[in-house]
Amino acid sequence: MLQLNRNGLKDRGAWEKAGIALPAFDIVAMVRETEKTPEWVHFGAGNIFRVFPALMQQKLLDAGHAKTGIIAVKTYDWQTIGTMYTPFDNLSLAVIMEPDGRLDMTVVASICTTLAGDPACETDWERLQAIFRAPSLRMVSFTITEKGYSLKTPSGTYSPEIAEDLKKGPSAPGHAMSKTAALAYARFTAGGFPLAFVSMDNCAHNGDRLKASLEEIARGWAANGLVEETFVRWLRESGKVSFPWTMIDKITPRPSERVRDRLNALGLGTGDTLRTEKHSFIAPFVNAERPEYLVIEDNFPNGRPPLELAGAYFTDRETVDRVERMKVGTCLNPLHTALAVFGCLLGYTLIADEMKDPDLKRLVEKIGYVEGLPVAEDPGIIHPLDFLREVIEERLPNPNIPDAPQRIAMDTSQKVGIRFGGTIRAYRDREGLDPAGLTFIPLTLAAWCRYLMGLDDRGGDMPLSPDPLLETLRPLLAPVRLGEPESARGVLRPILSDRGIFTVDLYEAGLGEKIEGFFAEMTAGPGAVRGTLRKYLG
Repeated sequence: MLQLNRNGLKDRGAWEKAGIALPAFDIVAMVRETEKTPEWVHFGAGNIFRVFPALMQQKLLDAGHAKTGIIAVKTYDWQTIGTMYTPFDNLSLAVIMEPDGRLDMTVVASICTTLAGDPACETDWERLQAIFRAPSLRMVSFTITEKGYSLKTPSGTYSPEIAEDLKKGPSAPGHAMSKTAALAYARFTAGGFPLAFVSMDNCAHNGDRLKASLEEIARGWAANGLVEETFVRWLRESGKVSFPWTMIDKITPRPSERVRDRLNALGLGTGDTLRTEKHSFIAPFVNAERPEYLVIEDNFPNGRPPLELAGAYFTDRETVDRVERMKVGTCLNPLHTALAVFGCLLGYTLIADEMKDPDLKRLVEKIGYVEGLPVAEDPGIIHPLDFLREVIEERLPNPNIPDAPQRIAMDTSQKVGIRFGGTIRAYRDREGLDPAGLTFIPLTLAAWCRYLMGLDDRGGDMPLSPDPLLETLRPLLAPVRLGEPESARGVLRPILSDRGIFTVDLYEAGLGEKIEGFFAEMTAGPGAVRGTLRKYLG
């Protein structure tokens, strides 16, 4: 049986026989060097970190371009360190799921140690403070999800945890941002050495989100006399602290049962998945798709690892923004949303299965190649056509990626404006283009309204994915009765004219009436969603 720990790696022949690649560097030497001169700390030691940034650093270590590894920090669910990290000597197994069913497997050993980012774990917290005081520290990165930067409740008041943190100061922080601010304060008081704080979370202008949260906490502490005002200025304007923007893209679903079974058959008896008390899914392995993109604003006042040698793109802030808009506004996310709403209506549970449906594949081709590509921004470093072709031909059809339209349909009201609004505005504002000429984007928006009725295309009840506007939007559709398309007349106006949803009044853009017409056709009776889709695909 293969043992996923440092001692188990000594039997290299057994791992090679199983088709699993091993690290080419001296792990003990890496740990020793990292403890002496720490350079990279990462908050959020979850799945995407282990299969993407950590694997990139391993490539640098393998090639001799780096000597140190990554210090991983868990601020949330840190109890999992004892079950999923320490027993395996901080090793994990990266499993790349190829579209043809092959698994490309690599033992990842670039994590030097995993620490609990919480003052309750005194030893770990003291080690973290010492690491942050080290002049050698270059980068602190994050994959803690967009929610990890939020300090306030939906009503605009501080969350109870943040309110308490602002009273206590850096001595006993509870929130991830407060903990980061406390560690930044330790660095400030030790000499204020330069440092880059790098959010790798999937949200636009993520560096600004991180900066704003840390500054707000620092200002609160300063106002309460708990830190010096100079600490706030150090974060904000010293030039010694940076918050680069990034764009990250890699589908990393929860651990696959198929992958687990394959690993167990190879003799790796640690392939069980753990669902933590915080409802995270984690295993000794991480499965993911092959394609990956990490675009980073090159702003590192204390130097950085040469991640470009492992596939990252370093560029300026404007280019990062253009890549983000290309992905989110034209070449990936709009296609995902179209598959989500139509997939739910048509009874699909896997995105890959939808791409076997000729109608749905043609739909995303029309949205991408025909309607999106003419207004897609070319960031220069990634060509939109190449990116789009990879999405449609390789990424979305990958049968080994267990991604569901029901998951992607979550919070659609918060996404449609970002994913379609920019394209609609571009058609409105550019000479030679007219939003009225669009067909497949408005067809998708009509399908979303049809989805909100909570009835699938057969007329049966369909559970809706969570969305903050469901309680607001669904009553507006109450007058609509399946089989009576005339009942749909006028009901969509409050929705389609809402700039808060679409970033534009769709009637003023010349699309409101067209969407109303598509929607009425989709309510004609059972099978009308499929029938309407086929009608306009031609």
